Amino acid sequence: MVLVAIAFGSVAVATNAAGLGDRWESVLARVDRFLAGPVPDRPSVATVRVTDPPATPTPTPTLEPTPAPTVDPDAIGPDPTSTPAPPPTPTPEPVREAVDVDLLDDPEDFFASQVHKDWWAVAGTQMVMAIHGKGGLSESFQREIGGRVREWESQDDSHNGDWGPGAMALALDAYGVPGYEVRAFESRQSALRDAARSIQATGAPVILLAWRGAHTWVMTGFRADADPTVFRDAHIDGAYILDPWYPRVSSIWGRSDPPGTFQNGSEMERNFLKWRRPEGRYPDRDQLYITVAPTVPLDQVGG
Repeated sequence: MVLVAIAFGSVAVATNAAGLGDRWESVLARVDRFLAGPVPDRPSVATVRVTDPPATPTPTPTLEPTPAPTVDPDAIGPDPTSTPAPPPTPTPEPVREAVDVDLLDDPEDFFASQVHKDWWAVAGTQMVMAIHGKGGLSESFQREIGGRVREWESQDDSHNGDWGPGAMALALDAYGVPGYEVRAFESRQSALRDAARSIQATGAPVILLAWRGAHTWVMTGFRADADPTVFRDAHIDGAYILDPWYPRVSSIWGRSDPPGTFQNGSEMERNFLKWRRPEGRYPDRDQLYITVAPTVPLDQVGG
């Protein structure tokens, strides 16, 4: 009977029956955390506080002077009649119109579901690497990334010694994706506008810290009522998201959505919330919207 019980338990863990596999991995993670000792008190990636610029004023047409005509002195008589230059032509003001941007034609080709229920950051980081061509989407590669957290963990980044946004930026850099920085914003729209501009400027995805910092969404595109690189007050209507929680269902946050789902404004308000963690205070993040944003264009990241 003991052997049968052991065999049954092994199968249940292997197949994650009734969540036993996740719970067993949580036990192993806690043991690993205990054996690893205290979380190192060392510098991590700094959080950059971003202030939203003032709203775009109504553009004022600029006048471009028209060059005066060139006169050939040999082609005119001794008393030429000068012809006045035409008036300058105003530059047309930019047109405010809706935009729809997505980096991925086939989001399923860059999606990885988190292997473990706590590995939202690991899977999110893995998907960003895949979009940059710096890693695959296999479970074994995700486990490799997850197993290296001790190289990047810091008390400032995650009080409980797990993955914080700084560890994500360091992991990306370690795998050949440099230039990601942690940013903090006072408003959701400011964070989304900055993320949209980053996507347009670099062609690379942005990581959003969802669920008050307990989850990641990989943002690959957006819809807005105007081009945010032209109009500083453009309203971001929502974002295209890769959610590593898919296809799971959360008892708190509900059912996750397939890769590439457009999350509209109400879904962003429900999921992309200000940072607030139960394990302690984070002075540079608390009550702010947090992103991990690219600064290096995707096509400049070496293969």
